[in-house]
Amino acid sequence: MSQMMLCTLGDSVALYNNINNNDTNNNSTESPQLPTIYRCRAPIASIEFMEELSETGGSSRQLTPGLRYRNLGKSGLRVSNIGLGAWATFGGGVTESEAEAIVEAAYYAGINLFDLSEAHSGPRAEIELGQILKRKAWKRTSYVVTTKVYFNSKSEERGLSRKHIIESVKASLQRLQLDYIDVVILHKCDPMCPTEETVRAMNHVISQGWAMYWGTAKWTPVEIMEAYSNCRQFNCITPIIEQAEYHMFCREKAELYMAELYNKIGVGLVAWSPISMGLVTTKSSTEDSSAQILSRSALKHNKYTSFSWSEDETQTSNKDSTKEGCCGKEKSNMGQAERLRLVEAIAERLGCSLTQLSIAWASKNDSVQCLLLGATAVQHLYHCIHSLQLVPKLNPGVMSELEKALENKPARAPMVSTLALR
Repeated sequence: MSQMMLCTLGDSVALYNNINNNDTNNNSTESPQLPTIYRCRAPIASIEFMEELSETGGSSRQLTPGLRYRNLGKSGLRVSNIGLGAWATFGGGVTESEAEAIVEAAYYAGINLFDLSEAHSGPRAEIELGQILKRKAWKRTSYVVTTKVYFNSKSEERGLSRKHIIESVKASLQRLQLDYIDVVILHKCDPMCPTEETVRAMNHVISQGWAMYWGTAKWTPVEIMEAYSNCRQFNCITPIIEQAEYHMFCREKAELYMAELYNKIGVGLVAWSPISMGLVTTKSSTEDSSAQILSRSALKHNKYTSFSWSEDETQTSNKDSTKEGCCGKEKSNMGQAERLRLVEAIAERLGCSLTQLSIAWASKNDSVQCLLLGATAVQHLYHCIHSLQLVPKLNPGVMSELEKALENKPARAPMVSTLALR
């Protein structure tokens, strides 16, 4: 009886038919030979292996070690945990052939998310990426394109009104030469426009098939919750991601609030600026390799950093840094330099560069579903994405050393009882 309990339903029916056939045809008094019953299940391939196999099957794409695919927010859209940001590749200083080589190298390495921003690189980035995608003729289902709407460094038009959102999305589609944009991101919250108008406009954009999803960038948790509440109230499609700055000196928003937003309303985190938005950099190999602190005004024309800033964002960087809990004026550059030297010593012991350690440290956060990287050369891209192999080495001991070196782990303010305030 115990053996019969282990059989599946199909095995039980087959065994029953076998016994009846032996009794009626052979009329033998001998008991029928029972089939062998295995008490263990067949080995099942791991979910991660099946995902990688489905992503690379039938193509020449080979995944970089450590590259994984995750759902963006609580949607069904799957993206690589490393994305290519276009602000460095198409922001100036890189030729069209070099930019195409970077995009191709990223695609064949397994990266499927390409992020654009009209604020950083203007319409030129969308035009060049659209031309590259058209020449390569890759399957549209194999890559994800995200672009931002709010303002343009080359134009005075800005805001999140219905008129500006629809006009910007249509213009982006023409420049990209695509039928739809995967994720349209609203870059900054517009205090002059009602939230209801913004969410209704995004719902219209998705209903028309011009975009599949929408998200936010540089919004506060309160603004994100307000947008979500309006979507639920007016039966509109809710945002799925928030793009936030996250690096060793900007941790509060990503570590304290994004996990809560994901669990409560399904908004995921796409992190940008993992190497301190150009604040952390090293000189070339022919010069001293010690860490430096660069002023944000010098980032636009810096040769060795992988990020560029528009004049508009540079002027408002101090206000945004304070709002998002980043390093502000209260921390001197000398203090940051001392901490960077300690972090660089840990990187040397691990056998990696300071940039690779910064990227691996940001990828270690489970709340980060995709980490955006910029590259000005193919070798620069490989240098960055190979840092994923460093993530398993960041054990609790190494992370504790980094925390002691940084001394800036964010913590929530203690809750104060209303009775105590009386």
